[in-house]
Amino acid sequence: MDNRYLIALAVVLGGCTSQPEVVEREIGQFDLKLGTAPTRSMAQGLIQPTTASTFRGGLDLTHDSGVYVGQWSPSVGLFDGSQLELNSYVGYAQPRLDDSAGYELGVIRYSFPEVETRNREAYYAGINLGSSRLGGAMSSSLGRTDSTLFLELGALRPFDVGVRMKYASHSMDSPMYHPGGSVRVFNDWSLNLSRRLLGMQMDLSYSDSSLRGAQCGVYSGQNAYCEGFMMFKAERSFF
Repeated sequence: MDNRYLIALAVVLGGCTSQPEVVEREIGQFDLKLGTAPTRSMAQGLIQPTTASTFRGGLDLTHDSGVYVGQWSPSVGLFDGSQLELNSYVGYAQPRLDDSAGYELGVIRYSFPEVETRNREAYYAGINLGSSRLGGAMSSSLGRTDSTLFLELGALRPFDVGVRMKYASHSMDSPMYHPGGSVRVFNDWSLNLSRRLLGMQMDLSYSDSSLRGAQCGVYSGQNAYCEGFMMFKAERSFF
């Protein structure tokens, strides 16, 4: 039987796809989670599982020692235009205890059985102390290498402003050509400031990259826009 149908069957058995659910069971010294919603993020939130399809699912197995393994499929690829994707990972996480720092390291492989040229691996690590988190990841795929650092600081006094920063470097095996020349290495970054005020969540973000003008035609980084972009957002819940 095709792998995608086996995964789809597991999703149906794991729970209703319209309402993401996670079933958790203790098996000896192991904690097993099975369901249609992601159960883990890595590198202090730097690596977040996606939910690209209605049919999705996965499992996560964690030992009392902190070692964990798992597999997540954001898309089973049952419908036209969608592709089967499997994210397999193994790692070790030590939670923060009292004044000691918590840390994590591991590797995740993104597999696309139908388009193997999209396969890639990412090595990640993270540390947290108090309300601050630091995460890093380096991914390798066909023709390029991407390295990313993520830093989140707790609410900084006296203004109680939360700070999140992300910086990435992208290196290509071969130059990417644009009308004015070529690009082989570029960097991008983002900064987010957040604060709760008058019952609203306020967020101010800014992103930019080292590319300018015609160079942006070959931009393929982490931000939505190549050149400097600022956005302000205010949210309030009425229920």
